[in-house]
Amino acid sequence: MFEVSVEASFSAAHRLRDYEGACERLHGHNYKVRVAARGPKLGPAGMLLDFKVLKREVASVMDELDHHCLNEDVDDFGEGKLNPTAENIAMWLGRKLAERLGEGVSLASVTVWESDTSAATFVPDRDE
Repeated sequence: MFEVSVEASFSAAHRLRDYEGACERLHGHNYKVRVAARGPKLGPAGMLLDFKVLKREVASVMDELDHHCLNEDVDDFGEGKLNPTAENIAMWLGRKLAERLGEGVSLASVTVWESDTSAATFVPDRDE
């Protein structure tokens, strides 16, 4: 089994619902994201997935979040939907990216850092 990963970043604002503390108020983060893809076979060029392709797909999905207020601008994080926690952002990114990976390649994980020292990782079930 092989695994490749890329890192990227985006900036966004959010406020947490059902939470008591400073994070219930509107605030922003410079998020860092690591996306890992895995698969059993290398292609003819000796690559599982071209880093350039993975970077392009990650950037395309992250464009939906970058410089937005997640609660207001991204429907999936609206009222009554996903709370824009690091965990849910990682899951949201992972599910969007899983649809975009090539044949024989699956999503291994998505890690989202809200700060230099705080991160959440989404690892899809085998059935996802």
